[in-house]
Amino acid sequence: MTAIKGANVFVTGGSRGIGKVLVEELYARGAGKVYATARDPRTVTHPGAVPLALEVTDPASVAAAAEQAQDVTILINNAGASVRASYLNSPMEDVRRDLETNFYGPLLITRAFAPVIERNGGGHILNVHSVLSWLADGTPYGASKAALWSQTNSLRLELQPRGIAVTGLHMAYVDTDMTSGVDAPKADPRDIAVAALDGIEAGSHEVLADDTTRWVKSQLSADLDAMYAQLKQSDASPA
Repeated sequence: MTAIKGANVFVTGGSRGIGKVLVEELYARGAGKVYATARDPRTVTHPGAVPLALEVTDPASVAAAAEQAQDVTILINNAGASVRASYLNSPMEDVRRDLETNFYGPLLITRAFAPVIERNGGGHILNVHSVLSWLADGTPYGASKAALWSQTNSLRLELQPRGIAVTGLHMAYVDTDMTSGVDAPKADPRDIAVAALDGIEAGSHEVLADDTTRWVKSQLSADLDAMYAQLKQSDASPA
């Protein structure tokens, strides 16, 4: 288990959406210091947060941010992007962009901060995944989150002997800027942030933050048409 009270926390993508609420909830739980990152640190509005510029896909930017946050014991890899590219029709650079941000970005951050957290006596890393880690949506975004899930599972084993626990957070649609064009039920970002921080404090390996996510994971051992209704239609015999 990891105590948030008094801890120094680094949150990527801390200026909006789930990241912004995570910063608020961290201070509500008594965090000592919260570094909140954004491409433009002026967009970080929490009065107590330490704003830092960060581009998660840029090794130099990651190194500079880590150098300024050498007292961190909890890392939250929250920053993400969804280009909504098509596998078949979009430029390959758009297909790669989700992977660069959602898979390689958290890895760059973790590689920079794992030694910091270890030197500070150990701590915790939380990676923000998605229900799309397990459910294809027709875009590379889901592939990037599936890859991140696999990365998290490997890093959990590698970092445990170094005193660093790793939690994966999964959720379906959340009411943020990223989903503003989606017409579907959405979770309150505060509920997601609360579940995430509860998971850190409880030492949970995974947090399944809503009913949709819990159902999807429960279907992973079932036939594929349990999650993809269109497969049932294509398999149906003609009348």
